[in-house]
Amino acid sequence: MSPQRRVEEELHENAHIDYSHVSITWNPSVAQLYEDALKYEEGSAISSTGALVTASGNKTGRSPKDKRIVDEPGSSKDIWWGPVNTKLPEHVFLINRERAVDYLNTRKRIYVFDGFAGWDPKYRIKVRVISARAYHSLFMRNMLIRPTEEELESYGSPDFTIYNAGAFPANRYTTGMTSTTSVAINFHMNEMVILGTEYAGEMKKGIFSVMHYYMPIKHNVLSLHSSANEGPNGDVSIFFGLSGTGKTTLSADPKRSLIGDDEHCWSDNGIFNIEGGCYAKCIHLAPEKEPEIFNAIRFGSVLENVIYDPHSRIVNYDDDALTENTRCAYPIEHIPNAKIPCISSNHPKNIILLTCDAYGVLPPVSKLTSAQAMYHFISGYTAKIAGTEEGVTEPEATFSACFGQPFLVLHPARYAKMLAERMERHSADAWLVNTGWNGGAYGVGERIKLKYSRAIIDAIHTGELANAKYELYDVFNLQIPTSCTGVPSEILNPSKTWKGSEESYIKTRNLLAQRFIENYMQYEDQASPEVLLAGPILPSV
Repeated sequence: MSPQRRVEEELHENAHIDYSHVSITWNPSVAQLYEDALKYEEGSAISSTGALVTASGNKTGRSPKDKRIVDEPGSSKDIWWGPVNTKLPEHVFLINRERAVDYLNTRKRIYVFDGFAGWDPKYRIKVRVISARAYHSLFMRNMLIRPTEEELESYGSPDFTIYNAGAFPANRYTTGMTSTTSVAINFHMNEMVILGTEYAGEMKKGIFSVMHYYMPIKHNVLSLHSSANEGPNGDVSIFFGLSGTGKTTLSADPKRSLIGDDEHCWSDNGIFNIEGGCYAKCIHLAPEKEPEIFNAIRFGSVLENVIYDPHSRIVNYDDDALTENTRCAYPIEHIPNAKIPCISSNHPKNIILLTCDAYGVLPPVSKLTSAQAMYHFISGYTAKIAGTEEGVTEPEATFSACFGQPFLVLHPARYAKMLAERMERHSADAWLVNTGWNGGAYGVGERIKLKYSRAIIDAIHTGELANAKYELYDVFNLQIPTSCTGVPSEILNPSKTWKGSEESYIKTRNLLAQRFIENYMQYEDQASPEVLLAGPILPSV
């Protein structure tokens, strides 16, 4: 039996997809997906650099309030239930699954892509993506690891399957639904069903959530919302941070090999990327600021929700008419200094926690003790950046555990404990780097220049900051360097650049410190005394 026929038979047996009426295109080429998108999907075009321009419809960001995980005996005891992971009865999942399959069976053609998540063959999982849009298939072709012909021949059945019927709404009157959008994961059936959103990022982050469960539970491997790169001497750095904090940008360093830009695992053997591509924000993208990303947008890439000149097909990256969350998905091979395969046998030397401080009071860089690293990892302070989620139109201060709370499946303390153990075992240094505001809060101060953030990262990698002179930053009790090559010394201490009275600075600093303290109360029962003392301490009145 040919691989194509095997896939057709599996889809018929497992999901009742009728391949006698629906044309199934299995692992199509990039050129074929381009042709189908241009022919069948309204709004598709080819940009001046050769990327496929497409639109995700009404949803231009994730819908975290519509995420569900099936409550079933095999996984329920391990899942961190609450606002991030909402329970869904399995029979409701089956209703949505049936609805998705019925929709797919009404299409003239559907696309199936078989790929891998995880570059380490010991830990990777086989992922099958079933979708009705060529755009979605090309997106996941870029984001998953593309099998060789030999690997496809012996691929067998997938470990996890996505049914993407995003153009068809969920029934909002079904038990457990709160809208016409539903993104549901079932660890019993090893499946994910998408209804009511065509935003492709739901598939990418869905698989990340799956790996956040599979890796720690099944393999004692730590899954991380991080980017990672490797220096010429083999030193590995991992960068934590939510969307908009600079993970993708700062890890795309021409002097270092890129392991990956967003999702990684730390095993006993080293670091490996989960993905086969990158998903970069495009708003205000410019070749002088981010040349690696700008030049990666060529044939094979997918540009989402961008505005372009209808004649020249040149994209205007400053135009946010559709959304601020304009994106490009491209294979990691489009980055010239990508490390292929995306894996390192070396353990991280530097742990860099990126935050986007909307209050403007966190220093651009601080050297953390082990206890402070745990405190700030669990806290995950940043700001939601406009466009990354529905309804967010300006930076909004928030705390996101492990710098990736929307994607966590287990309790944050489980990931934090695993990180602490690995940092101690491999003597890694930890840094808190603020890429947000300086000189005042959002609306008053200015965003820290990218060139300054790059200079700080360079100084970490050269060892300059490890040997620098430090001063204590009050209340937050952070050690901040007095100088850093390429960075004006006055911005290293936010109190020196504050555009306002000393009273307003102290008030704002103490307000953020209080928010840290209040947020951490939910984790106090699982924190050691040393970690509790590593957070901000307000002066007694």
